[in-house]
Amino acid sequence: MEPLIDVRHLTVDLRSSRGTVRAVDDVSFEVLPGEALGVVGESGSGKTTMLRAILGLLPVGSRIVSGEILFEGRDLVALPARQLREVRGRAIGMIFQDPMTALNPVMRVGDQIAEAPRRRLGQSGRGSRDAALRLMTAVGIADPRRRARAYPHELSGGMRQRVVIAMALAGQPRLLLCDEPTTALDVTIQDQILRLLSGARSQIGAGMVYVTHDLSVIAQTCRRLAVMYAGELVEAGNVADVFARPRHPYTRGLLESLPDAMRPGQALRPIAGAPPNLADPPAGCRFHPRCPFVQADCVEGQFPLMDIEPGRATACIHYDLLVGLPNAIARDS
Repeated sequence: MEPLIDVRHLTVDLRSSRGTVRAVDDVSFEVLPGEALGVVGESGSGKTTMLRAILGLLPVGSRIVSGEILFEGRDLVALPARQLREVRGRAIGMIFQDPMTALNPVMRVGDQIAEAPRRRLGQSGRGSRDAALRLMTAVGIADPRRRARAYPHELSGGMRQRVVIAMALAGQPRLLLCDEPTTALDVTIQDQILRLLSGARSQIGAGMVYVTHDLSVIAQTCRRLAVMYAGELVEAGNVADVFARPRHPYTRGLLESLPDAMRPGQALRPIAGAPPNLADPPAGCRFHPRCPFVQADCVEGQFPLMDIEPGRATACIHYDLLVGLPNAIARDS
């Protein structure tokens, strides 16, 4: 099966108050039709920038330095702006992390949801409004007819987030990019939304890239996992396998920092230190200043992802030090 999207060696520079930083560095991944890929990492690791680069929605002054983004065989990086606009919403939908900046403040939310069925799917005015009401019901918005007439500022943060999710699904996209889509929702609605996204993906065969810091969400929604640190992918593989047998110290650190419901009261094990300044990243492995397994040869050279077994890759050249250690989730005291 051909990939729905194939990102090859994507490198992105962002302009910041500290100058130009390499926010995404030589990142490659692919997603098959109907497949869900989860991307995890600390804040500032480049996850959101990677998603925005796919749709050409980078901030002013930022740019894709190199790489290809092949969507159904077409390189989105090389597409003219007009053709790329036609891809957004219809072929590729995106759920943004901050709903207040994603919504038009002077347009009723029902009209914003109905815009994609009307413009992208060619539905009539009445048909697009009915589609908007159905989507609002599906994402858990009570009294959708009344809410459809509201403006974004009249809704709560969680309600606005549900509107953004409905907008992303309205165009029936073949690829869905999710940037922390359930951050502002309570756990009951979060579960409902995750089931909705999974159902939509299976019904229309859409692929999904799901960016989050919540590993439990990844376990519920995704089959494959990519771990991102300081702009680079450091591990990739099947979700269950990565959780059970992490092969990069950063991945293990993320798992060990999770609370264990089976062992209440046990102290968490946070990762020491802080992510590096991408304006001046450390030489060698970018995780080595925080790594409990650091060796002399970790502080120089380059460490791209390397395949270590079918379906598994890591950027750690000393991943063998993690083999045989207790499961990172089932921590010993």
